[in-house]
Amino acid sequence: MYMYKSNTSSGGNFPPRSSSGGDRRGGGGFSRPPSRSAGPSRFGGGSSSRFGSRPSFGGGRGGSRFGGGRGFGRVRKSIDVSKLINKVVIEEKAEVFTPEHTFSDFKIHDKLKQAIGNRGFVLPTPIQDKIIPYIINGKDVVGLANTGTGKTAAFLIPLINNVMQQKEGKALIIVPTRELATQINDELRAFIKGMPIFSVVCVGGSNLSFQIKELKREQDFVIGTPGRLKDLIERKQIRLDEFNTVVLDEADRMLDMGFIGDMKFVINQMPKARQGLFFSATMSRDIEALIKDFLKDPVSISVKTQETAKNIHQDVVKVPREKRTDHLASMLSDSKEYSKVLIFGETKHGVEKLARALADKGFKVGSIHGNKTQGQRQKTLDAFKRHDLQALVATDVAARGLDINDVSHVINIEAPQSHEDYVHRIGRTGRGNKKGKALTFID
Repeated sequence: MYMYKSNTSSGGNFPPRSSSGGDRRGGGGFSRPPSRSAGPSRFGGGSSSRFGSRPSFGGGRGGSRFGGGRGFGRVRKSIDVSKLINKVVIEEKAEVFTPEHTFSDFKIHDKLKQAIGNRGFVLPTPIQDKIIPYIINGKDVVGLANTGTGKTAAFLIPLINNVMQQKEGKALIIVPTRELATQINDELRAFIKGMPIFSVVCVGGSNLSFQIKELKREQDFVIGTPGRLKDLIERKQIRLDEFNTVVLDEADRMLDMGFIGDMKFVINQMPKARQGLFFSATMSRDIEALIKDFLKDPVSISVKTQETAKNIHQDVVKVPREKRTDHLASMLSDSKEYSKVLIFGETKHGVEKLARALADKGFKVGSIHGNKTQGQRQKTLDAFKRHDLQALVATDVAARGLDINDVSHVINIEAPQSHEDYVHRIGRTGRGNKKGKALTFID
């Protein structure tokens, strides 16, 4: 029998750097040069450097029912039940996308092209193909794209190139959740392996003094959630005049989570002469207003496809609320069919209660929500990714941006706040060319 255990250790944070300068993740006992100006070019050989960036984990400020943010939560929108049903999986040939470029065509540093090739990337995705040339040329951009379309690499590749070309200024990347910040930083590390490029993740739920210590070192990328970034700016630990690029990723989610005030606080203090990159899955009046204040003559690129993938079988399960836990347990007992299940609940308390109830019935299950430290959340998420857990119960903190392979089912134990939330939730399954199932419990 597997028992659910609520972690109490902070986890996730790495021990301080040793005096010898070794990397906390192991390997590479190099010391960081005191400043960029010291020694030869960072990309033409020269003095030793400890390569790569190291994340410190954490997340945005609590207070929201959705695992982060500072607002009071949204008013529930009615959801058409018919939109939760798509029983027919149609087999058809997908339209073949023919990119205009290969990665070797882009005007980027040769070492970056090599790093991209080492990861097995040859042809860009639609968002990468269309948007990378504009970012390289310094244009402000609006990218409307579903999750899982490769948009993280679409902005990271040209921004890494800016650093390699030794252009002045740093990049600030603002995201809604701790997990997404960590994921972006991991993606960044994969591209810059062996390069003297540095980054820090600044999010709540983790050691503030550690992040302040890291910010005193030279950082090319600062990736963070709005609340923690605002806190560090007010403490004068982040100087926004040093940044010439700002990225807002999952901007619509940040608005939903009540981060609008913190976002504007950060953006309004940045230099007027800056490049702005804005990514969102949806376009609303609030988003349009933010774009107007945030960007200058932006190029808009939309690669949104159908709202939900055709390879996701969607249905509803009619079961009284008081019997839902037992019904869910009976479904999970078929571990071959329900092999890797992401279960969404509405509140932090409800998610934790459900996870404990399933654990008491012998299931290997974990939970993530805003009341857990980032170390606990990351440890549980990693276990789910490794198939060490059959089920992960989560608030909407897991609905956006997270790339989790081979999720067999997404189950909404409670209907989401809106159809947009539903689309993002079920997008965790049926990724790529794989099939997935999405079930929503209703009365």
